[in-house]
Amino acid sequence: MTIQKKKVIGYSLFTIFLWASAYPLTKIAQTHFTVVPLAFLRSFIAGSFMLFIGKFQGMALPKKKHIPLFLLAGALGYVIYTVAMNIGLQTLPSATCSLLVATSPIMTAIIASKVYREKIGPVSWISIFIAFSGVMILLLWDSHGTFSIDVAMLWMLLSAASWAGYNIMTRKLVAMGYTSAQITCFSMLGAALWLCFSAMQGFREMVTGEPKHFLALLYLAIISNAVGCILWAKALAYAEKTSEVANFMFLSPLLSTLMSFLLLHEVPGMGTFVGGAIIICGLLLFNLKGQKKE
Repeated sequence: MTIQKKKVIGYSLFTIFLWASAYPLTKIAQTHFTVVPLAFLRSFIAGSFMLFIGKFQGMALPKKKHIPLFLLAGALGYVIYTVAMNIGLQTLPSATCSLLVATSPIMTAIIASKVYREKIGPVSWISIFIAFSGVMILLLWDSHGTFSIDVAMLWMLLSAASWAGYNIMTRKLVAMGYTSAQITCFSMLGAALWLCFSAMQGFREMVTGEPKHFLALLYLAIISNAVGCILWAKALAYAEKTSEVANFMFLSPLLSTLMSFLLLHEVPGMGTFVGGAIIICGLLLFNLKGQKKE
């Protein structure tokens, strides 16, 4: 295994651990913070933290002509993704949410096949069909074992699709010469700009919360958002294919389920176990077989 491949694996695994922990921590934060102000505070604190650190490291500002690209990246990776995830987590278990977001690698691969001409062969298409069969089970199997569509799950699928778009934007910005720190910082600040209409409410909620809410917010913003996204961008920079990195997201449901059980005592329903098992089988096939042989 090459040093470059080891870096891809190392950065990806550590990032997934940080992001998996964000599901139960978001639930803790949302016992006080509301959906949009929480998304604003995460982006604003994380972006400001990155800008402060970057200033001492000589981080350059983006070129004016590239500012719209960072605004688009911020909208995809930190506005739509975070708001949709926050809404889904209000009513869904962390395990279910993380399973649906874990389909993002497949969405990323489909988009990358059009944007970067990355090949999707027969095995990968079979794995995509398997994974989305699991998604349909999650969408249609409610907690009583009957079939009905849960709107919260549609929000989580929107979150997954948005993150797939952010993966593509990150790859594009890396190819244009921007570092992982620049991409993370300016995308987050772009998101904060999109969400600035909720700033006053966000700051009011921040000063009136309990210490556990404030600590959860700081963890989500600095550790999960800032540090996690820097590592993610680094992994994408070292990878030959976008899907090499995105496929590690199949580990997130396993980690988030375990952490949610330990922190929140959440136990997923049978639909989550059945649909989740099918999704993970599809993702494993996509990751271990499809991309290797095609």
